[in-house]
Amino acid sequence: MRVQAREFRSQQPVEIVVEDGKIAAINEIESAETLPIVAPGLFDLQINGYGGTWFSDEKLTVEKCLEALRAHYQYGITHLFPTLITNSYEALENGFAIIRQACEKEAWANRMVLGCHLEGPYIATEDGPRGAHPLDQVRACDWDEVQRLQAASGNRIRLLTLAPESPGAPEFITNCVNNGIAISIGHTAANTEQIGAAVAAGATLSTHLGNGAHGTLRRHPNYIWDQLGEPKLTASIISDGHHLPASVVRSFYFAKGKDGIVLTCDASGLAGCEPGVHDYHGAKFEVLESGKVVIAGQSQFLAGSGVQTDVCIATMVEMTGCSLADAWDMATINPARISHVECAKLAVGKPADFVLFEHDSANAKLHVLQTIADGEVVFGSF
Repeated sequence: MRVQAREFRSQQPVEIVVEDGKIAAINEIESAETLPIVAPGLFDLQINGYGGTWFSDEKLTVEKCLEALRAHYQYGITHLFPTLITNSYEALENGFAIIRQACEKEAWANRMVLGCHLEGPYIATEDGPRGAHPLDQVRACDWDEVQRLQAASGNRIRLLTLAPESPGAPEFITNCVNNGIAISIGHTAANTEQIGAAVAAGATLSTHLGNGAHGTLRRHPNYIWDQLGEPKLTASIISDGHHLPASVVRSFYFAKGKDGIVLTCDASGLAGCEPGVHDYHGAKFEVLESGKVVIAGQSQFLAGSGVQTDVCIATMVEMTGCSLADAWDMATINPARISHVECAKLAVGKPADFVLFEHDSANAKLHVLQTIADGEVVFGSF
């Protein structure tokens, strides 16, 4: 396979030669044609499902899991962490076991799934910080439970979101970190001391900072400032245009710098669904015409996102003025570093996982033309 495009950092026209699923050469070329941009496949560490399928659903099947995973190729996503949110132990165990079976069944799925993200159930009980997570399934930190879930996943849990005020959090965090599970602070109402203790124990990330929070906070101190001002914490943000105002995104970006931000779409299981009201676990959620996913009956309280990482990149560039290359790093290199995995890279000798696209900067959109994974065209055509 030979692909001609403009390299996403330099904008230099190049020809990428693919052999045996790997990048064999990247050669600069002269071209008078208008070529698309080429960049490494995206990696999102927080995706809850797609098309009505939730990875944390006790009714998840291998077929539904594979269908939900494959759908992400159309958005330039070649790697992700299926994310399971607060639920009963039985539902979580089933979700992780099904993901393991899906990865064992299909080699492409095993390559796409770099790990799993457990978001909860060790989070705040308060309305606001708890977000859309079910109150009756929130519980104290339980290392034994995580070990059993890890076994069900085939050792795929690589990231866990918790609230530092959850009983037993510091010791629990240390156990996780010592066993290869990165810890993120999220869905929390923790005070300054509790956040400091979590960082001292090994927490390194903030989950969708600025969301999963009270509608009104004291001006200072508060748990957003405490995390934003902590240099040991990288901040993941949902830059989809709905979750955070542009001024907040800019403030987070300028505070943390390009290396301290991780972009995630936090796509819910309703991403890709038609607008309307949908039932899940006895609760009603609504996909609005704008693409927002909310708790049904109002338009303010969100329940995950309805768009994917490509939208977050384009919106990040528009909101902050950062370069396309820097935004791309926030959705590849940065999340891979924080979760200790290897994502796609546009380099000789690396797996051929890349995406061809056009960047419509005037309208803050990316148009994915083609996605290549492991040297195979998995979306689009030449």
